[in-house]
Amino acid sequence: MQLGIIGLPNAGKSTLFNALTGAAVPALAYPFCTIDPNVGVVPVPDRRLDVLQELAGLKAVPATVRFVDIAGLVRGASRGEGLGNRFLAHIREVDGLVHIVRCFINPNVTHVEGTPDPVRDIEIVNTELCLSDLETVTRRLGRIEKPARTGHKEYLAEVELLKRVEAELNRGRPVRCMGLGAGERDLLRGLFLLTAKPVLYVANVAEEAGDDDPLAQAVHRVAAAEGAAAITLAARFEEELAALPPEEQKPFLEDAGLEESALARLIRAGYALLGLITFFTIRPPEVRAWTIPAGTRAQDAAGKIHTDMARGFIRAEVIPFAALVEAGSMAAAREHGLIRLEGRDYIVQDGDVIYFRFSLTG
Repeated sequence: MQLGIIGLPNAGKSTLFNALTGAAVPALAYPFCTIDPNVGVVPVPDRRLDVLQELAGLKAVPATVRFVDIAGLVRGASRGEGLGNRFLAHIREVDGLVHIVRCFINPNVTHVEGTPDPVRDIEIVNTELCLSDLETVTRRLGRIEKPARTGHKEYLAEVELLKRVEAELNRGRPVRCMGLGAGERDLLRGLFLLTAKPVLYVANVAEEAGDDDPLAQAVHRVAAAEGAAAITLAARFEEELAALPPEEQKPFLEDAGLEESALARLIRAGYALLGLITFFTIRPPEVRAWTIPAGTRAQDAAGKIHTDMARGFIRAEVIPFAALVEAGSMAAAREHGLIRLEGRDYIVQDGDVIYFRFSLTG
């Protein structure tokens, strides 16, 4: 699962990526500094894992999410402007979008449109993605409309859906905002439409600003109108904070009146955006967090650890995180009958601590 960081040039994408990953990618003050995407695997902050590590006295291995730093889009990207075709292809490969919007004024850092205007800037990016999707939809319609008219009934529903989608895209409305049903989304899945991807908006503000910044509030209003999530952060501050040793970060956060960095909130929000949940395993030498899509069956979750576990699945021994913490240890939880036995079709819940029983001859 991958999240692509998108936005206009100089919105702060590479600065945010640096903060997320600690990678020394360029973050220079001119457009198209990033051409090829940088990819970073980022641990997901989860206090539950810290608690389980202390409880079990073992090494902790966190869940991770991949972030891709994608170069800035500009007006005309769907027509190839600003190396747009390459950038659009990179967006097509990710599962969700983190759309960073510039909400700071800095005369030393060029804005491709002159000055920041979050509503306009968001519209530019969304328009280019809609135009790219429109081309994809129109091309598909051109291939299947004639067969649908001449007796190939399997195309009729798709043609009807694509015409509706085409009309909405022409109005500049992203596919994710069209209220499509599960069956309709399945029909479109093979087209890999850019605007069908879920999006998280990030208002990138100056270090001294916050959620009450007027430009940041504009981003949150756009997100609310779409039914999307949004957070506010100062990417430059987060980059500087992430460069400090962990023991030196706490005083900076306290001075800012924060319990945790905005990056931690961003990573968790991105994780949730992809529809992911976490289950835990405790087995020496480690306590480990595992990433699965919500709705995953126990047998499939076992396969996340090893295919042999799924193939030889016998049962899952399950205890919710809160129940285990209250019991104080796995031994105490067993003694008090708090561990449930679940079959292969059990739907794993976020925070479950699971021990899988399996047979290598299964």
